[in-house]
Amino acid sequence: MATPAPFPSAPLFPGRLLRRGKVRDVYQADGERLVIVASDRISAFDSVLDPGVPGKGIVLTQLSNFWFETLAGVVPNHVVATRLGDFPAPFSGEPLLEGRACLARAVRIAPVECVVRGFIVGSGWQQYQAHGSVCGVPLPAGLQQADRLPAPVFTPSTKAEVGHDQNIPFDEVVRLVGGGVAERLRAVSLELYRKAAALAEARGIIIADTKFEFGLDDEGKLVWADEALTPDSSRFWPADLYRPGSNPPSFDKQFLRDWLEASGWDKQPPAPTLPTEIVARTRALYLEAYRRLTGRELSLA
Repeated sequence: MATPAPFPSAPLFPGRLLRRGKVRDVYQADGERLVIVASDRISAFDSVLDPGVPGKGIVLTQLSNFWFETLAGVVPNHVVATRLGDFPAPFSGEPLLEGRACLARAVRIAPVECVVRGFIVGSGWQQYQAHGSVCGVPLPAGLQQADRLPAPVFTPSTKAEVGHDQNIPFDEVVRLVGGGVAERLRAVSLELYRKAAALAEARGIIIADTKFEFGLDDEGKLVWADEALTPDSSRFWPADLYRPGSNPPSFDKQFLRDWLEASGWDKQPPAPTLPTEIVARTRALYLEAYRRLTGRELSLA
């Protein structure tokens, strides 16, 4: 499979740039519409790593498009167009955006990361060992690492532009967005997770946990925004290798995190440069997740 040309680190349209995240650049298109571009940047432990993963932004965008379309019956999403020819100028004439950009409607983003956990692992496992709960949600005694939970749990967190998101209780979500919106965020997040997890498991992937982002439109209706069930926002496990009691291998950033942990890095900038083989393996894992979930091959030119 060919490796795409490196995606530039500088903004493509500096005069229209609204904000830069760890991975995405958001541009003003026209009126109330935005162009959201997934770069090839990759982050871990609150640091953007070097080099990026070639074609990663295309995988993220195309997988998000798949989920937005597949789960459109659960909640409206922000997608206006995904075909570059349907974008307004000057974006429609920029070939570097092909496959990695979305024309989206602008919404007022809720200041909450809507995390859903279906399995007890990662920081949730650490909390469970210490307190018998995760993010304040009591869990049954005797669970093993990576056990499936009796039911998925909603464990919201703050949204941090820099630094690490912080877990918050549901009462804090109510304080931030109001009781009605908070209840809707929880209900929709859990429904999206259940439907996505069932589809994924039938295709050989367990979605251990994921996070969603939502906004409100001008009528106050909930809109699913940002990305959708990607390897950046989710923990994907191969179903055939899943065994409770240990942390399974994964099709997401966990491979990269494991390498960083073993490298001896103290998690303070600057991060170590990623070896070529680590970049290639990460790219292969993302592509395999896309193939299994969608049933399609993704050609990166």
